[in-house]
Amino acid sequence: MKKNIKKFRVISLFSGAGGMDLGFINAGFDIVWANDFFKEAVESYKKNISENIVFGDITKIKSSEMPDDIDLVIGGFPCQGFSVANTKRSMKDERNFLYKEMLRVIKDKSPKFFVAENVKGILSMEKGKVIEMIKKDFESLGYKVDARLLNAAEYGVPQARERVVIIGNRLGLDNPYPTPTHWVDSKKYTSKKGLKKPITVEETIGFLSNVRLSDFPIKLEDGKIIYNHMAATNVYDKFWGRKYTVNQADICDYLKFWRDKSGYTTKKVDDHFGYKYTAGHWFRKDNHSGSIPKPSDWWELKKILGFDSKFDKKVTTMVEKEIKYEQSLRITNWDRPSDTITATSPEIHVNKERRLSARECAMLQTFPMDYEFVGSLNVVYRQIGNAVPVKLAEQIAKGIYDKLKEEDFD
Repeated sequence: MKKNIKKFRVISLFSGAGGMDLGFINAGFDIVWANDFFKEAVESYKKNISENIVFGDITKIKSSEMPDDIDLVIGGFPCQGFSVANTKRSMKDERNFLYKEMLRVIKDKSPKFFVAENVKGILSMEKGKVIEMIKKDFESLGYKVDARLLNAAEYGVPQARERVVIIGNRLGLDNPYPTPTHWVDSKKYTSKKGLKKPITVEETIGFLSNVRLSDFPIKLEDGKIIYNHMAATNVYDKFWGRKYTVNQADICDYLKFWRDKSGYTTKKVDDHFGYKYTAGHWFRKDNHSGSIPKPSDWWELKKILGFDSKFDKKVTTMVEKEIKYEQSLRITNWDRPSDTITATSPEIHVNKERRLSARECAMLQTFPMDYEFVGSLNVVYRQIGNAVPVKLAEQIAKGIYDKLKEEDFD
């Protein structure tokens, strides 16, 4: 008699909009509990994937509040402190130690496997000491641990995105990493035999080049619905920026004081401006997602909240500045996989009239076409750029699924 195949249960940490989760779901896993502290990402997750996600600070959520009988824990713990793009990264950055929350959940739930994802820069941080520290911490729980650098373009993703994937298991098995299916333009290949050509940007998003941008869903002639085809149009080498340095936390405290004094709520402020999510970021500083109002919004806020002139000059004095980073003016590839999709300033479209739209970025991250992101344009860009490519996650998941299926846990 054929055995019933167990539905393997997964806890997902630092889930974001769910790129990794979708990949594991596609491979046959069941995400029974997920968590993130990025409000709009959680809303996107609920809208498209599942209600099984909890919005909240993982450091304040007890393991006892999470389901038991877990086969796998996955998560891309925050990488701001580890990234090579962050020249001030150090062991003292508290965000670097959020992986210990993952460590805590793994210790308490004892899954058979775990998967952690992070940026390439983690390998070189402190001359390799950080990655070794992380591996040893996981090994101390009884897991066999490996860390490898994977390029998403080698697994059918139209994006040359390099990320470190850490896999561990407590079953004494070799950790299964996916075998490349596509070649990329690299000297590492002595032979391309058996590998497919890389998927190009044009193949992936070319059909959207002449589709008008819109903040609302677009219905094409073939009946297909396009969501989030909205884009930034700043493609120049200069921009208007604040003349003075402003501390966002100070502005946040200041605005919250005057908001409360005026009797306004954040929702009432949003309604006044006709925004849906923006105002919340003016009053938020605890998860590094806060923002400072642009000058026109600042003056309007002053009218309704009645605050004094303490920060007026610093917030509203603007000067023309040159864009300092070449990447922010880079035009996307068209005949090969894209460069890494980032959480800010997407590359310029080949038409040179706009940046890649949020939908185009999502497609290059292999999110399904019917996935609809929640939030303002910059918030959506951030959700997409922070995600694990769905197709890469699926390839990783398949190997683990096969290993679990081979084991007799019944």
